[in-house]
Order: sequence, then C-alpha cells, then structure tokens
Amino acid sequence: MRKKLILIVIDGLTPDVFERAVDTGAAPTLAALAEAGEYRRALSTFPSLTPVCLATLATGGGPDVHHIPHLVWYHRGEQRLVEYGSSFGAMRAVGTRRSIRDAIVEMNAEHLASSAVTVFESLEDAGLVTAAVNVPCYRGRTRHSPTVPGVVRAVEGPRRFFYFSLFESDVTGAPFAVRGRAVGSIDAYAAAVGRWLVTRDGFDFLFYYLPDYDFASHALGPGGADEALARSDAAVSALVEAAGGLDAFLERYDVVLCSDHGQTPVEHLFRLEEPLSDFRLYRRGSRRDAELAVTASNRAGMVYVLPGAQTEPSEIAHRLSAERALDVVMFREDGEAVALREGEELRFGPDADGWQERAWHALANPNAGDVIVSAAPGVELADLGGRHHVGGGSHGSLLDGDSLVPMLAPGGAPPPASIAAVAPLILRHFGVEAPAYARAA
Repeated sequence: MRKKLILIVIDGLTPDVFERAVDTGAAPTLAALAEAGEYRRALSTFPSLTPVCLATLATGGGPDVHHIPHLVWYHRGEQRLVEYGSSFGAMRAVGTRRSIRDAIVEMNAEHLASSAVTVFESLEDAGLVTAAVNVPCYRGRTRHSPTVPGVVRAVEGPRRFFYFSLFESDVTGAPFAVRGRAVGSIDAYAAAVGRWLVTRDGFDFLFYYLPDYDFASHALGPGGADEALARSDAAVSALVEAAGGLDAFLERYDVVLCSDHGQTPVEHLFRLEEPLSDFRLYRRGSRRDAELAVTASNRAGMVYVLPGAQTEPSEIAHRLSAERALDVVMFREDGEAVALREGEELRFGPDADGWQERAWHALANPNAGDVIVSAAPGVELADLGGRHHVGGGSHGSLLDGDSLVPMLAPGGAPPPASIAAVAPLILRHFGVEAPAYARAA
C-alpha cells in the first residue's frame, strides 16, 4: 500500500547548518529523519528568493514556467510595481494594501502562470486530498473565504488549507500566527495545525512550510540562528508525536525535507538605482515618462527598460557590469542569453547547464526585467523602502551559498538534485503523471 507523503520545507536552511545540527544532535527530529532517509545537497532556482523558489517547489517548473520572477517586479501589463513583502518599508513604497493583495491573492490567482500546474491541482484532480500549512504558492481546486472579512477576497487552494490564520479550512484551535514572529509564532501555528492534521490522518499529501528560521537567519546570519532551528525541529517533532512516535510516523508517511534556498552573511549595501540615477526611474505615482523601472531586494535585482527609454538592455547591462558590488549581469540579445562577469562576456542558450541554465530560466520569464543582476559575495541590494539585512544573512544570488539546499528523501529513493525535481517526485509517488514541462526533472 502506497504511503501518504509530507513535504517539509524549512525556509532558508543551509546544508552546512542542517548537516551540523544532524551531526551534533542539536535538531534531534531532523537527525532521526536523516538517519531513516537518503540525503544530498541540491540546487535551488534563480533568483533564489522565496516566492520564486516556492513556486518552483509547488509546480516543478522554473521561473520561465511559473512566471514568478522575484520578490519585487514591474508589471508591464498594469504598469505598476508588484511587491510580495521584502520589508514593511518596501510594501509601503508600492502601497501596503496593494502589496498584501499581491502577496496573498494575486500571486496565485493572476501572476502564477495558468499553464503551470501545482501539486495540489494535479493530486486533487486524481482524487487525492491535499493540505497546505502557510505555503505562499498554494493554488488548488477548493474555494476558501478569509477568516477576517474585507482583508482579501476568497481564494482557490488545496482541500485542507491553513494560511497564517487568515485562511483556515478547519477549526484546529491553533494559536494566532504572526504576532511575536521573532520567537517563532508562525512555526508554532504550523505545529498546532500539523498536529491536528496528523492526529486525524486528514490528507494524502501535506506541504508543511516553516518560515521562521529564515526570519531569524536574516537578522542573525545563517550561523547564528540555532535557537530558531530548534523551534523548527520542534515543529517537525509535533508531526512525529501526533502519529505516536517515529516508527509509527514513518510507517504511515514518507517524508521529503528540504529548504527553498540557502543564505549567506552580508556586510555591504548597494543601491541598484545609483548607477542609473541619470535616467528617469519609475516610482509609484511617478510621471508616465519614466525610462527605467529598477526592482531589487536581498541579493538579486532587475532593471526594466520602459517604452519611453532611448537605450537598450545591453547598454544598461554594460554600465552595471562595472560595479564591483555585482557578480553577474545578464540580459538577452538575438535569442541568446548574455552574462557579463569579471570583464568577460558569455553567451548561451536554453541547452546550457550549471548556473547558466538557471540564469536562462530566469531571463526567459516574461515577467522578468530586461536586465537581471546577481550580487557579489557579502553584498545586499537595498529594497524599495531602503531596507536591508546588512550584519545578518541574505540570499537571492547565483552563488552556491544562496543556491544550495539540504535535500532529504525517503530511504531507498535517490534524493532530487534540485528543488524543481521535488514536485515530479511527489506526483510519481502517487502514480500521477507530471506536466510535460516537469517530466525530465
């Protein structure tokens, strides 16, 4: 009989931190799962930012498939900025209510490509029951109304759907999420919901997302968030305990555990707008004659060349490539991708591998900027509100520290080599055919 399956994603957890916690016993539940499963280091996507990565985990497609390009981007069709929550200051810069709607509703209802299929949609079309706890990329087949009327409209999600106390398909008695996040309120909410779901064996597939480690790692750096990892471990332990202990848990469920991206320390701040200050830059409520829209957050940024500009992406890219704060500057020209790095120019196509493959998928996203930049080691790009994590940790770049994740799969199964291969693995587990774009994963 096929087991049910749980996908556990600990946001921002690096392989180094995971491996150390397992080896030292600092995360006993993760260590027990690692002993029962198969482990490897795997690749994230680019930009290695949470909305992009979670859309890839949920659909099995890269940014060119799911069309989520970044934490912040310029919507060409609506001629406005989209901001999913880089910081409160960034949300205020584009309009707080608009940003909340974009992050909670529109990312799934409008921005996520209709041709991309989530694991929730595929599995529920096959008659299985899916569940999601706090997953930002959640599109499914069941309509859910918010717990607080008037904040956002109803959404389509998985059958059993719990989203930061705002959407709750069932009454679980879980504590209110969000308040006191620095001490783990989101993961505590997830633990309560997860315990309720496992006690009732209320799903075939559960996507269990734990974001509080990333929040702490941003503030303290990836090497300083051990206390937060202990809380994440406790949230995973809640599932195990609800099943009656590790043996009973593993008898009932297979587990895939990973992160969405890594994190690296940042010591320097760079404002992507500064080398482009002689252009008319788009701002909320700005004149219609803006030439460029600059969107940056964490360790990746984009530049959109607007219709009124008298310049080309290649000119913008070559200007930016002179900045030491930027590791790689990329754009497309004549059907090829062009990467400028350390004074050299590299051209490649869709058959590229390594970091060029991830860069190609990012550039081929129709919502991406005309120029995409990846920050140099130790550098963070200020967001629209001027906020940053200098002195802590950040992510988003093509570099290994931002891009490598721990990947744990059930014993006897080879772990996926990338987060893009997780959704196809889940579908194969249930005997459901993956979408054509994901079958090679």
